[in-house]
Amino acid sequence: MRVPAVVMRGGTSRAVFFHEQDLPGQPASRDQFILQAYGSPDPYARQVDGLGGATSATSKVAVIGSGVEHGVDVTFTFGQVSIERPLIDRTGNCGNISAAVGPFAVDEGLVEATEPVTTVRFLNVNTGKVIAAHVPTNGKRFDPVGDFEIPGVPTPGSRIQLDYLDPGGAVTGKLLPTGQVRDTLRVPGLGAIEVSIVDAANPLVFVDWRSIGLTGLEHPDEIDSDPRLLARLESVRAHAAVLAGISSTAEHASALVPSVPKLAIVGQAREYHTTDGARLRANESTLRASMMSMGRVHRAFALTGAICTSVAAGIPGTVVAEAAAGAGQQRDADGRVVIGHPSGVIAMRAEPYPSGGAWTVDVVSAYRTARRLMEGWALVPDERMTPVAR
Repeated sequence: MRVPAVVMRGGTSRAVFFHEQDLPGQPASRDQFILQAYGSPDPYARQVDGLGGATSATSKVAVIGSGVEHGVDVTFTFGQVSIERPLIDRTGNCGNISAAVGPFAVDEGLVEATEPVTTVRFLNVNTGKVIAAHVPTNGKRFDPVGDFEIPGVPTPGSRIQLDYLDPGGAVTGKLLPTGQVRDTLRVPGLGAIEVSIVDAANPLVFVDWRSIGLTGLEHPDEIDSDPRLLARLESVRAHAAVLAGISSTAEHASALVPSVPKLAIVGQAREYHTTDGARLRANESTLRASMMSMGRVHRAFALTGAICTSVAAGIPGTVVAEAAAGAGQQRDADGRVVIGHPSGVIAMRAEPYPSGGAWTVDVVSAYRTARRLMEGWALVPDERMTPVAR
């Protein structure tokens, strides 16, 4: 079986983009085609027999459909393709891959291009939220060339603005899924841990570095190479999934919903070295944070995670707001929360406010780059189209 495919980078992630109409209509067959195209499941965790990149940031899929029935230009269904298991997790969205949806729609002729910017409104099917992408355009095509830089991507590109409209409650239906700015989790092996669970663009559970015996100075490889620590972090995430109503049990969360909520470890801004060896001073960020993605430390910071973190920083009493206050609420010239992460910093502006006894946020804008990398066909032998038992 062969299906037209386009490989695109969006922010610090990469995905294969498919037109919905080109994929098998039956869900099990569709999943089987995608898994086989990516080389999953792979017990060696390399995806050497497929298009996957053997990391959570490069094993993602985007399916683009017509948006006519929804009053938007296109629909976007995101999938996190498991590397070692026959699983595609579609519970939440990916902000980085969202950055490539607008450029894909322009280049594929799914919207009428205007210059110098084409606005593409798309519905993220995973969350039911609408995002407006402002895409630099030249010659009726996406223009990837520019001088905008983001940590984690070696080359600059044109700046794509993403407006996340009404991002609260993307998965759980509420900005604060438990109704509290802070909760206590009782996690085996760790005891009682204070966390904040916030759902904006994607749900995140925030925990302080000190609560899990870390300092915020650790290199991602130090965390990833410690199986016991990874197991404890996953246990925190899984128990938070139950408290947020995303999973029925911690075991269910680990087995079938590994992508949300994502776990973010936060603390007061401090001086540390980024993954490329550069020194980041404490006064250059609002707080120090790292995110877990599919059981490993994200080398940068997921865009939806940055959105959620900036929202959480604006809600008094959260673990994030406490961390930001420790640095005196250091923000950039535009009043944005500056998140210090393993690869550098990302700045976001969000203005949550209390309304009707709850917290809400109208829009959060973010900026990314993207690039079309390859176009052609994804090939899967017909003999491999029988779904693998889970």
